[in-house]
Amino acid sequence: MDAQNDVNRREFRWTISKFTRLTAQKLYSNAFTVSGCKWRVLVFPKGNNTHHLSLYLDVPDAATLPNGWTRHAKFSLSVIDQIDNARSFKEEAQHHFTARERDWGFIRFIPFAGLHSPLRGYLANDTLVIKAEVCILTVTPPVNIQPARPTNKLDSYFTSLEEFVKVAETNGVSVGSCLCHQNAALTAEIPSLEEIGKAKQSLKECLSDLFKLNMKEKLSEALSTLSLARTGLSLQQQKAIETFQANFNDFTSNFLAFEQDNAEFELHKLQKDQRFSVMKKSQETHILYKQLMDDLIMEEEELKRKTGEVKSRKDKLLSDWEILLVESEEAKLGYKDEQKKVAEAEEKKRIAEERMSRLTTAWSNLKAQFC
Repeated sequence: MDAQNDVNRREFRWTISKFTRLTAQKLYSNAFTVSGCKWRVLVFPKGNNTHHLSLYLDVPDAATLPNGWTRHAKFSLSVIDQIDNARSFKEEAQHHFTARERDWGFIRFIPFAGLHSPLRGYLANDTLVIKAEVCILTVTPPVNIQPARPTNKLDSYFTSLEEFVKVAETNGVSVGSCLCHQNAALTAEIPSLEEIGKAKQSLKECLSDLFKLNMKEKLSEALSTLSLARTGLSLQQQKAIETFQANFNDFTSNFLAFEQDNAEFELHKLQKDQRFSVMKKSQETHILYKQLMDDLIMEEEELKRKTGEVKSRKDKLLSDWEILLVESEEAKLGYKDEQKKVAEAEEKKRIAEERMSRLTTAWSNLKAQFC
């Protein structure tokens, strides 16, 4: 995890002195807050029913949170090597914390043999230093969280599914073995040395691969022969055969149970593999959908950019249009004003022409009298 702190991420260090002298079964750190959510570290100094240090991340105020609360967080827990920080031991996890699963972590965080190793600085001066890094992914109900993209819920789920797939890919199921059996009638004849040798060889073959069903009869025959042998066997071998035959019925019952349990195991293993295949395919489809969503988001952003450009051009056109409207209105008012003035001037001109006409007539009469 990135160690850089931000509103949804924080580091917390917890120093525990006199660690090997602790008698408490478990200890809690002080609470620390990440994006409005309280957290604390839980440690089992003597292990949680295991020979390992057990370490967890816990929600301290779970009892006071509203019904239905959840916190999806990615976190890491580290035990610091105080001599060489590069050798610090760290584990990461991702979990949906709820009222029923208020803490999550690692029951087998680090073996006690490694924790107390003098070659490491995990317990320098009998002091243990624990570091927690917490990153909040989602919170319900929200606590000081900025509005998220609609796809965040899907991203969170499939991120946790991806972690689950990784765990499923790296952790196999180990199955113990048990002995097979076969009832057989025991003969009463004392076997020869040659028969004893062959029986011992058959017994070795059976013990090397008891899971083959065809070995059951060979085992029964070998035991029948060797149980009657008087030579060719050590006292320890005779005692082992007697002990085994004394428990032969239990062995037979256990083998039948093994066959049934093994068949059930194979069935559930097949079903688990089928479920895993579906889960893996879902994860791959999610990646495809996420890419398609990213492409659509980019296309949406491009459309927003183009819409912004169109809006800017539209606003410019409307602004120019409003200026044109003002100019047109001014021209209209000016035209009406000039039209009125033309009418007034025209009236003045008519009156002036009438006066000029009278003057011209008087001038002509005067000119006729004297010229």
